[in-house]
Amino acid sequence: MTVKIITDSTADLPEAIVRSLGITVVPLKVMFGGNEYRDNIDINADQFYDKLIVSEGLPTTSQPSVGEFVEVYEEAAINASGILSIHISAKLSGTYNSASLAKSEVSKSCPIELVDTLQASMGVGLIAIEAAKLANEGASLEEVHTKTLDCIARCETFALLDTLEYLEKGGRLGKAQAMIGNLLKLKPLLKLENGEVHSLSKERSKLKGIAHLEKIAKGYGSLDGLAILYSTTSSDIDSICNNLRYLLPDTHDPIIARLGPVLGTHTGPGALGIAILKTQSGKVNL
Repeated sequence: MTVKIITDSTADLPEAIVRSLGITVVPLKVMFGGNEYRDNIDINADQFYDKLIVSEGLPTTSQPSVGEFVEVYEEAAINASGILSIHISAKLSGTYNSASLAKSEVSKSCPIELVDTLQASMGVGLIAIEAAKLANEGASLEEVHTKTLDCIARCETFALLDTLEYLEKGGRLGKAQAMIGNLLKLKPLLKLENGEVHSLSKERSKLKGIAHLEKIAKGYGSLDGLAILYSTTSSDIDSICNNLRYLLPDTHDPIIARLGPVLGTHTGPGALGIAILKTQSGKVNL
């Protein structure tokens, strides 16, 4: 039996990777009015953004329940030597807390380790991928857990927003600031740091924002992992991939991933991003 890797849907992992590595994904939920949808099960990204664009207010989101985690853990434990549960930053979601409470209710016959990645989207996804690769090679729970903690220290996530509208709707930006920013067509560039979202810069155009994202990635030199993220517009993805592919080993291409409903609630349409897994010596000048 091998170690089982479990994550949540905010990891935005492409389905092909989930299947090939045997990762279990626990869905968060998004609510439009009185209707609740499980992320990427009851609603996909296209359906979500269609609803988001015409909605006057923001949908609400919620983490998986303790009971849902208990069910997933108990099923995984049947054929696992251990479980490593890898999740979005606890500062951004209650998902880690639900997982922690569920762990205490599951039989101790299968050890469970929980990981707060301090990341979101493919920042979580890149870490889960590395853990799953190691688990599939037969590593012990302790070995996979140690490797995962190392990956957290080497992971960075950045997002370029196309509009300030959804930050304003979510109460993270005042109406006046949003109005001025939108009039000036400013594109916020955000960074996840210590599990929280911080403003890195405000770009004057999308092209300048993309150039800044690429500069950040190139500043690390060679990379162990790279994901290119988008919410609704994929037209810039090929160019970004071509410009950054050389940072990865010869046999690797950047992973292209879609920002799903839960994170898309806050980034809005037109968002782009990158998630990076640095080498041990990787450093950057932002």
